[in-house]
Amino acid sequence: MTTDTTTAARFADIAGFFAEETRQASDRFAAAFAQTADAVRLGSSDEAITADMPDPLAMQLGVELMVTTLFDLLRDTRLEALSERLAWGLVHSFHRLADQLDGEADRAARQVGQLIRESDGGEIATANLEEAQALCHGLDEAREAIACMRDHGADLFRVETGRPWSAPRGTLVSSKRTASVIAATDFLAARRNRRNEALAPQGPVVIFSGGQQWEDHAQLWERLDQIKARVPSMLLATTAQAKGCDAIAAAWAASRKVKLIAFTLNHRLGQRAGFARNEALLRLKPVEAIVCEGSGIQSNLARMVREAGVPAHFFTLAGQQRRAG
Repeated sequence: MTTDTTTAARFADIAGFFAEETRQASDRFAAAFAQTADAVRLGSSDEAITADMPDPLAMQLGVELMVTTLFDLLRDTRLEALSERLAWGLVHSFHRLADQLDGEADRAARQVGQLIRESDGGEIATANLEEAQALCHGLDEAREAIACMRDHGADLFRVETGRPWSAPRGTLVSSKRTASVIAATDFLAARRNRRNEALAPQGPVVIFSGGQQWEDHAQLWERLDQIKARVPSMLLATTAQAKGCDAIAAAWAASRKVKLIAFTLNHRLGQRAGFARNEALLRLKPVEAIVCEGSGIQSNLARMVREAGVPAHFFTLAGQQRRAG
């Protein structure tokens, strides 16, 4: 009976997700699949591409079909346990391609900068600069589209598994740049500013830390929702553990589209690594904090938060609400 209830709850969660996504996805995919110029290139030796971008809604539905079909086909079979790994790999393939396109776009941007410095105003120099900028436009445009597909796939993965999808390394960044055609120098400056904002987002920071053993996710989600209602533009900074409280917080951030800053340990610091991370969290000047009972690291952070006068919410293992089922 418990299994049936859990399955029904999961299906209800998925149905609710799709209903909400249907309302939100149109604008998100429309922005990611916007055309940035009349003609672009995806390779330095390629001809200019004037074809339209793919239909945004069709791409959204295609990603949904790819990810959910993996789970549907394997559900209630002896291979069901592999569905999560397959879906993770599918989302990761989008991530890898977006990462590759990002690197190619960076190289193209450097080429634009070099051509600007070397330009003599002649016809050939101008033509070369226009081609280089078309390549940078095209690669940026393609990267944003693939990253949007990755992000949507990651949302689907989270709903199906109850855990957030995460890349094995690096920073997960999605940001849409202007679609206007601008002068090459301004183009590079705007591109640089966009990347800085994506990698170092600005806004009020809420810090979060807790132990690796935790059952009551609803209690933490409810408190995070309350904080977000008060601080709509909040950023969430966690201690980046793969399970327990931090994983619950990461899933909440993914669900609520809140930017997440994951502070990993600097293992070169040895036994001081956890305390140094706590100090780094406090240097963010947080507006609120959530600390859940865990190890001495959480006790240290709770003390630092109190001493700094940061409004804080403390949760103990004994205070978890035990839910049947």
